[in-house]
Amino acid sequence: METLELTALARTGGCAAKYSAARLETLLAGLLPADDEDLLVGLDPADDAAVYRLDDERAIVFTVDFFPPVVDDPRTFGAIAATNALNDVFAMGGAPLLALSVTAFPEELPVEVLGEVLAGADERVRAAGAILAGGHTIRDDEPKYGLAVVGTVHPDRLWPKAGARAGDVLFLTKRLGTGIVLQAERDKVSPAGALDAAIESMLELNRAAADAIRPFEPSAVTDVTGFGLLGHAHEMAERSGVRVVIDSNSLPALPGALDLARGGVRTGGDRRNREYADQRVTSEASEVSEALGYDPQTAGGLLVSLPGERAPVLEATLAAGGLLAVRIGKVVDGSGVLFR
Repeated sequence: METLELTALARTGGCAAKYSAARLETLLAGLLPADDEDLLVGLDPADDAAVYRLDDERAIVFTVDFFPPVVDDPRTFGAIAATNALNDVFAMGGAPLLALSVTAFPEELPVEVLGEVLAGADERVRAAGAILAGGHTIRDDEPKYGLAVVGTVHPDRLWPKAGARAGDVLFLTKRLGTGIVLQAERDKVSPAGALDAAIESMLELNRAAADAIRPFEPSAVTDVTGFGLLGHAHEMAERSGVRVVIDSNSLPALPGALDLARGGVRTGGDRRNREYADQRVTSEASEVSEALGYDPQTAGGLLVSLPGERAPVLEATLAAGGLLAVRIGKVVDGSGVLFR
C-alpha cells in the first residue's frame, strides 16, 4: 500500500472539526423536543447520546460521531474515530452493542487505505464488546470516518450531565492536550514522543474507567471531547443548576502539551470553545492553563461528579486497576464555572 498523508487531505482533524457549540445552541433552539415519555434523553437538553426506554429494565443508547483524519496512518485513524464514538455510550453508563460505519472518502485513494480504516475501527469495536455490522459510504474530497453506535443501559442507571450536586467531587480519567499536540504535529513543531503519547490516549476506550466507576453511582458523567474541559464542565454546571470549581494546577497534561501551549500552539477549536464558554467561565488561571482547559479533545476521558464521601475509595479502586483518576475540582451551590 502506498504511503500517503491523510491529514494533508483535511482542513482540520478530530474533534477540533466539531461545529461551534455556540452555533449549535442557536441551531437546536429552533427544534421542538419530542413529546414521548420514553425518550429519556433527547434534545431537551442534549447529552452525549440519546436514550430511549424500551421497558422497565432496558433502554437503548444511540449516538453518532465522525470527523476528518487526526493522523496519517489509516488503521490508527479508524481506531481513534471508533473509540471517540464508542466512548459516548460509556459516558451515558451504557454498554455498546452494535455499530455502523459512517464513511466519506475520496474515490481516487486506494481502496486498501479505506480497508485499513475499517480494520482499525473493527478492532476497537470488538474491544468495546460490540459488533461492526455495516454502514454507509459516500465520495468526498475530504476523508471522514466515524460510527453510529447503539448500546444498552438500565433506565434507572444512566449517567446524564444534569445530575451534579453540591458536595460532589470532580474526577478526570484522561490527560488533556490532544488538540494542542495534533496541531503541533501539523505545524511540524511537535517534540519527540508527544504524538505517540497522544495516540495512545486517544486509542484508550473509556470502558474500563466506566466499569470501575459504575458501582459508585456517580451523580453526573460526560466525556471531554470537542468543546474542551471547560466547555463540557459548563454544560454539566448549567444543566445541573450548580457551580463547578476546577483547580487549574491539578489538570493532567499529555507529554509536551504544556510546553507547546506556552509556545502559542492553539487549534481553531480553542477559539470557538472560548466564544461558547468564556461568558460562563470565571477564570483566575494562567494563559497556559486556559489553553489546556479550552483545548478540544479527541476521544477524551470521563469527567465524573460523585459524592465526596465516595471519592477516596474511587481513587483507590481506579489506581488499583492501573487507571488514571485525577481529582480536579468540586461542585458547590451557585452557577457557572470557576477556573482558578
